Amino acid sequence: MNAAATLKDIVSDIGHRVAGGQLIPFLGPEVLTLSPEACPVPVGARDLAHLLSSRVAVPGRIRNNLWHTAQYIETFRHRVTLDKLMLEVFKPVPAPSVLHSWLAAQPGVPLIVDTWYDGTLAQCLAPRADWALIQGTSKARRTGDAPWYRAYGADGTETTEAQAAQAATVLYKPHGAAQPAGDVLASDADYVEVLTDIDLGLPIPQAVKDRRKERGFVFLGCRFYDQILRTFARSIIKHSSGPRFAVVPVGDLTRNELKFLEVEGITPIDMSLAEVAALFAGATP
Repeated sequence: MNAAATLKDIVSDIGHRVAGGQLIPFLGPEVLTLSPEACPVPVGARDLAHLLSSRVAVPGRIRNNLWHTAQYIETFRHRVTLDKLMLEVFKPVPAPSVLHSWLAAQPGVPLIVDTWYDGTLAQCLAPRADWALIQGTSKARRTGDAPWYRAYGADGTETTEAQAAQAATVLYKPHGAAQPAGDVLASDADYVEVLTDIDLGLPIPQAVKDRRKERGFVFLGCRFYDQILRTFARSIIKHSSGPRFAVVPVGDLTRNELKFLEVEGITPIDMSLAEVAALFAGATP
């Protein structure tokens, strides 16, 4: 790419590389803002924290923090209450955007990281038989056989990670998923053990580690204002060969977000997510 290339040229090239399996899409909750219909679920950790605190009274000082809010509910109203709330909140499946539909239609995409709890992308992938879901599992549901994550086949039945790794496309949801089993990471307790071992790579599925080799990442609809979000992103992209890009509103980023991008070698793309999605939709391998 020469210096004269426009930003649109760069983004179009990124789209071609995503379609060709060279760049792994890393989706955040803000991709749901691209939906053609009003989104029926919260978009982002703060919005979800506010919704949960409207259902269960929590101290005002923690209402902006999802993980503290979820922990308070788990501690004082029981884990079952938290799980039921999360399942209820994310039972509606948002209408897919152009970006969701385009990604699901790309057979050459080996891995999609989707960090929100909704079932939009899984629903888009449903017509295909060659994909699998691997998701993080909550502390409340971890077992000796599945200490960090669970895997599901294209038909929604639970399977082994080894079997899921045979799929052409793996959808990886590190924070869990509302569907098919309603198993999500949300409270501080869910993250304690994960964050303790994540630098060692233990909570990251081998299928993800294998597919990130010799590939880069592009972050879409992600923000990194919280340490948990930065830690997960850093660990998932660790040992990838690059390049790395992030579609972000550069002027709105916090100092911590800017530092994260710099340290991790992530090139910011200061373009609206809607424009990027439109350019991607015209990309082919």
